[in-house]
Amino acid sequence: MIICTKKMDYPLGTQCQRVQKQVMKVNAEKERASLWCMKALASRGCVDAVSQQMASHPQYLESFLRTQHYILHMDGPLPLQYRHYIAIMAAARHHCGYLVSLHSAQFLRVGGDPLWLQGLEAVPPRLQHLDQLNKVLAHQPWLTARSHIQALLKTGEQCWSLAELVQAVVLLAHCHSLCSFVFGSGTDPDPVPLPRAPNGTPPGYCLCDAANGNVSVPPPLTTPSEHTPRRRRSLDSSCEIVCLKERIKKSQEEKERRGERLLHTQTLQHTDVEDKEEMIYSADPSRFITDPDFGYQEFARREEEHFQVFRVQDYSWEDHGFSLVNRLYSDIGHLLDDRFRSVTALPSSHGPDLKRAIWNYIHCMLGIRYDDYDYGEVNQLLEKDLKLYIKSVACYPDATKTPLCPLPWAPLKPSERIHVNLLIMEARLQAELLYALRAITQYMIA
Repeated sequence: MIICTKKMDYPLGTQCQRVQKQVMKVNAEKERASLWCMKALASRGCVDAVSQQMASHPQYLESFLRTQHYILHMDGPLPLQYRHYIAIMAAARHHCGYLVSLHSAQFLRVGGDPLWLQGLEAVPPRLQHLDQLNKVLAHQPWLTARSHIQALLKTGEQCWSLAELVQAVVLLAHCHSLCSFVFGSGTDPDPVPLPRAPNGTPPGYCLCDAANGNVSVPPPLTTPSEHTPRRRRSLDSSCEIVCLKERIKKSQEEKERRGERLLHTQTLQHTDVEDKEEMIYSADPSRFITDPDFGYQEFARREEEHFQVFRVQDYSWEDHGFSLVNRLYSDIGHLLDDRFRSVTALPSSHGPDLKRAIWNYIHCMLGIRYDDYDYGEVNQLLEKDLKLYIKSVACYPDATKTPLCPLPWAPLKPSERIHVNLLIMEARLQAELLYALRAITQYMIA
């Protein structure tokens, strides 16, 4: 018996060692992947304020940036200038000056018409037609109906293709939810565009500082790395605000003439052209908004027949939304799914029940219900002040209308606070996508 036991222990111990080695290998790969993402951003010399906040969760940040880069820069049915203008329209619904300024700069960088930045009345009719869907998804997504999709896909010169509309929907939902994170994390506490720093470069700092946990350190001024290829950039840092077309043109001519790279050392003079373009960047987000009084309202009670509760058992992300969006906009479903999984997998000292309560509470406020969930847990796990904070960030983050009450958990570490805001952002993103994709499905089968 003793000999038999020893013979059994040996292979068991070997198996445990193999499992441990495999786990170590997986963890090492994750660390290398996160480090790769950090180095890629740090190489630019600066980082945008959103990534700066998310850097305390590098694995999620990598997933977020990969998705954002794909939506804004990689191959897709929409031209680049359309993508950034749609982002401007989405951010403007919440008066998010930070994102409006950022995408206005990138809109010009990719060759967008500066006249479009004067307001919605200056853009092609097909973009104007998207405003109604933008408004509904931003504030009352349960109103999204097949009629909205049908109006955009109708035959005519200014109609949308189904593939274009799906990418536009993903962009709208992405930017709406990102506004919640921007206001919730304090990235844009005031609904006005970012001021220009004395040397022409908005604030930013090396992502390595954030990776080391120095997320509360005031960011120093940095110089943008302008030799980075355009298509390799994700939602670039706030340094993009000063990358004006005239400046780039002059810098390129200077390099060709002298054969040297002077972008990191030269002092650029402010020209009249730059002053005019700076005024465009500082434009009031309200010029991209129609019906400004339209906003979030309490979802109607279940007994009211006009509004029907969205039941996940009838239409879910896993069983319906993922396959549809992935078929019409290649690979985006996998990227979005990775974001949802990454945020729920983040370690938390409060346990999975609280994360699920936050997620389901947000969906409930937006009219989405889970039949297999006991909503009594929401009141048990979420304090009143926390529920008020979640509702403010998720439903009306616009600081011009409702003062954002602070996150009530004073003892929380900065990374935990960011985690709460990430959960809010991703839950809202999925909710908007569910409503929009269901409406698209209804249109396709009608």
